[in-house]
Amino acid sequence: MHEIVKDYYGRQLQSSADLKTSACCDAASVPAWLKPLLARIHPEVLSRYYGCGLVCPPALAGCRVLDLGSGSGRDVYALAQLVGAEGEVVGVDMTEEQLAVAERHRVYHREAFGYDNVRFLHGYIERLDELGLAAGHFDVIVSNCVVNLSPDKEAVLRGALRLLKPGGEFYFADVYADRRVPDELRNDPVLYGECLGGALYWNDFQNLARQVGFADPRLVDDRPLAITDAALQSRVGSLRFFSATWRLFRIAGLEAACEDYGQAVIYRGSLPEAGPVFILDKHHAIEAGRVFPVCGNTFRMLAESRFAPHFDFIGDRARHFGIFAGCGSAMPFGSAGQPVRRADDNGGCC
Repeated sequence: MHEIVKDYYGRQLQSSADLKTSACCDAASVPAWLKPLLARIHPEVLSRYYGCGLVCPPALAGCRVLDLGSGSGRDVYALAQLVGAEGEVVGVDMTEEQLAVAERHRVYHREAFGYDNVRFLHGYIERLDELGLAAGHFDVIVSNCVVNLSPDKEAVLRGALRLLKPGGEFYFADVYADRRVPDELRNDPVLYGECLGGALYWNDFQNLARQVGFADPRLVDDRPLAITDAALQSRVGSLRFFSATWRLFRIAGLEAACEDYGQAVIYRGSLPEAGPVFILDKHHAIEAGRVFPVCGNTFRMLAESRFAPHFDFIGDRARHFGIFAGCGSAMPFGSAGQPVRRADDNGGCC
C-alpha cells in the first residue's frame, strides 16, 4: 500500500481539484482564527495539500509538535506560527514529491515569520522509531487524514504514545466508516488513495486506541463525507464515511468509564483561540467563569496537560459517587419492576 499512496499523492494528484471525494480540503471547517495563518503560507504548499478536518489545537505557544504525514507542509507552517520562535515543528512524510514542495518554500516562510523552527523528515508513520526522535519529546502530535493510509495503524498509535511526553496529546483528523470496509473495497487503489479504502470502522478505532494505551478517546468534531465521483459512489453502496477529529491524551491510569468524584473545573477564559468557551470535545463546551462538573478522566485531562494554567480545579478523588451521568455509560441494573427482555421480543439487541 505504501507504493500506491506514494504514486497517488506524489504523481497522480496535482492539486486538490483532482480529488474525487470531500474528504480533503474542506475550507468551511477552518475556524476564523486559523485563516490568517493560512494566508501567510505559500500558494503552492496550499494547493498541494490534501488533508481533512482540523489539526491545530489551542495552547501551542512554545510547544514541540510532530506532524505525521505532513505532505507539502501546510499544517507544519501553520503550526510554526502557533508555537512561535521558542517552539518546534517536525513534519514526517514518505512521499518525496510532497516533501520537495515543503522544503522548496522553507526560506519563503522563514522570511515571512521571522524565524525558522521547522524541519522535515522522510519516513513512515508506522516506523517512527527509525527517525531518531527521542521518546517523550513532543507536547503534541498531529495528523491530518493520514492514519487511514497506513497499513499498520496500531504501530502508528504505539509510536505516537512513545513520542509524547506525559500529559501530551495526539490530536488528529481522519476518515472513519460506519462499518468494517469489505476487502474488495479496502484493496482498491483509488478508494485507498481517497482515504476511504483504509478507513477504520469507528468502534474498531476506539478499541484499538484503548488497547495501545490511549484509554479514553475523545471525539472533537465530525462531518459526513460526500463521494463526488458517481462510479466510486456506486461501488461503495450503503457504506457511510465520516471525517472526524479525535484527541488522545498520554495520561497513565485513566479509567475505562467516566467516574464521578464530585469534581469540577472553571475555565479562566484565557485562551485567545478558544474565546469565551473552551471545547474539549463534543460533550464538553466549558464556558468561562462557570463551575463545570466533570468526571475524573476529564479532570485529569485538563489538570495534567498543557491546559492546566487556563483552569481552576475543584475537588479531589477522596470520594466516589458512581458513574458520571450523561457520559455515555449507565448502571446496568434495572429497577425492581422492569420486565426481563426475552429472545422473541421485538427491537434491537441493545
